[in-house]
Amino acid sequence: MAHTIFDKYREEEILNADPVQLVDMLFRGAIDAVGAARRHLAAGEIRPRSRQIVKAWEILLELNRSLNHSQGGDLSRNLASLYAYMQTRLMEANSSQSDPPLLEVERLLTTLQEGWQQVPSLEVSAQEEREPLSCTC
Repeated sequence: MAHTIFDKYREEEILNADPVQLVDMLFRGAIDAVGAARRHLAAGEIRPRSRQIVKAWEILLELNRSLNHSQGGDLSRNLASLYAYMQTRLMEANSSQSDPPLLEVERLLTTLQEGWQQVPSLEVSAQEEREPLSCTC
């Protein structure tokens, strides 16, 4: 349930987004979380840093779950491997309290988002039933 005007806006944005836009939002959320984790790390704020790393890790898990391996072939398998690698690097950053793995993940996510933004959005009519998010990569 939306608590603030921003929350209400975000909820509407998500509910009205097509699958391409949803994946873009997930990338944006993961990038924001990693950036916040880096800021918390620099400030010595352990608990907020860990929360942001876990948030990014969970977004990567959702991105991985959205892959359609039966249609995506090598690309979806490669993305799954990359998501798993980034999750590992996030956990390394959290346990070692070091910035280089976070920076690496942030750069990888930014590159993926830039590529994803080249995918045209899908037009979905208001009468169409929306299917669960599924990436055919």
